[in-house]
Amino acid sequence: MHDQNIRVRFAPSPTGYLHVGSLRTALYNYLFAKKRGGTYILRIEDTDQKRYVAGSTESLIRSLDSMGVGADEGALLDDGNIGEKGAYGPYQQSKRLALYKEYAEKLVASRKAYRCFCTAERLEEVRKEQAAAKQAPKYDKHCANLSEEDVQALIDSGVGHVIRLNIDPERGEIIFQDLVRGEVKIHAKDVDDQVLMKSDGFPTYHLANVVDDHLMEISHVIRGEEWLPSTPKHVLLYEAFGWELPEFAHLPLLLNPDRSKLSKRQGEVAVEDYMKKGYLKEALLNFVALLGWNPGSGSTQEIFSLEELVQAFDLANVHKGGAVFDVQKLDWMNSEYIKKLSLDELLARMKEGGWLEKDLIKNAPENFRSETYLKKVLTVEQERLARLDQVGENNPFFFATELVYDTSLLNWKDNTKEATGEALQKAAEVLKNLSEEDWGEKAKLETVLMEAAGEKRGDFLWPLRVALTGAQKSPSPFDVAWVLGRETSLARIDNAIKRLS
Repeated sequence: MHDQNIRVRFAPSPTGYLHVGSLRTALYNYLFAKKRGGTYILRIEDTDQKRYVAGSTESLIRSLDSMGVGADEGALLDDGNIGEKGAYGPYQQSKRLALYKEYAEKLVASRKAYRCFCTAERLEEVRKEQAAAKQAPKYDKHCANLSEEDVQALIDSGVGHVIRLNIDPERGEIIFQDLVRGEVKIHAKDVDDQVLMKSDGFPTYHLANVVDDHLMEISHVIRGEEWLPSTPKHVLLYEAFGWELPEFAHLPLLLNPDRSKLSKRQGEVAVEDYMKKGYLKEALLNFVALLGWNPGSGSTQEIFSLEELVQAFDLANVHKGGAVFDVQKLDWMNSEYIKKLSLDELLARMKEGGWLEKDLIKNAPENFRSETYLKKVLTVEQERLARLDQVGENNPFFFATELVYDTSLLNWKDNTKEATGEALQKAAEVLKNLSEEDWGEKAKLETVLMEAAGEKRGDFLWPLRVALTGAQKSPSPFDVAWVLGRETSLARIDNAIKRLS
């Protein structure tokens, strides 16, 4: 089904990094719009000046673009500077302040809102009294019935004020439909007269959000569950303005394994942190898509391209309960994506992510840093990688100038040094007799060495593997010898023989 009137928005606050939860919100909006032929908008909600972080808007846009979920309309980067495209701008709320003031004043004029002159000290006293009486904290409408003369006198005397929505506690139940949670009800008497305009002239989230969603003709508001308690206030604002409600869909929380809300205190939550750790953007996007949603109809598919997600996505299959962010599952999924990459693409991703510049590789001899050599390493490690930053970490001997290990490690079980030395001498002779062409074929190395090992494979292959790697655990000696090549392999075997004498 295609509906050109479908307009959704992702509206982050530029307070730092792109949270993985925000990435999921952006992704679900993107998928919903693309499947239904609608428009996906990026709006920057930057009216909270205290939390604003310089450069974070640019960072947010770059992150979304790099993840493949850049917006059709709204804020964008133009030669590194913030620009925009679309007929409903500006798309940064800090550039729309006059609009919010205009609409707030309309509410005051219609008595749907009022000016509140209460000081912070008075509000704190009210809160304390309500707490002592075991009442929910709520503004007591102290300024709701001030006369026009009193209001003007206070303004003339320079007393600061905010504008609050004037909620009728006798209105009854506020009812709205949520596409994830079904019918939601709350009584008007339980809703606070929220602040719409702060004393500094900036709007609160509530006013700016509703005004922008209406003026930008947003058809569906798809956002995190944390905004569900605010939605009744927004419904009242739509009613106060006489505007039609959009459809709402509130997404489940992302949780730590202990079921607490996912937060930076318990690990990485920024998209860029996961990219720096060697997760592929396709894998992270796929993983995040399945946090709180499944394709339904009994499908067991877990690996989705972005195009497949567009086709499969349906808000009806979004869960109500929180979704656990399981890093082990992410590692598995990332490994599946890594396995599918060609060696050229895998090496390109390594370069792009800067992992070829880590000390282990950067400080290695020049012959260990050539593309040919690195592709050999990746050939051996690709099947075992969960993240790109792990390349070489479990097999540092691929990049080592000198191996450091206890000589006794060369002995297989209770074998003597003499028996171990003989096995290594035999391996050296076999390998010396191979042509350069044979060294280029991993299968050939395996065949020749297995024939030389005979029935007592451990006696022959264990000391060879330790001589090549200096480690108890490693890939097979055939794989290692193939990666290292003739010169390095023979030099390491010779060095092991000398250590035994």
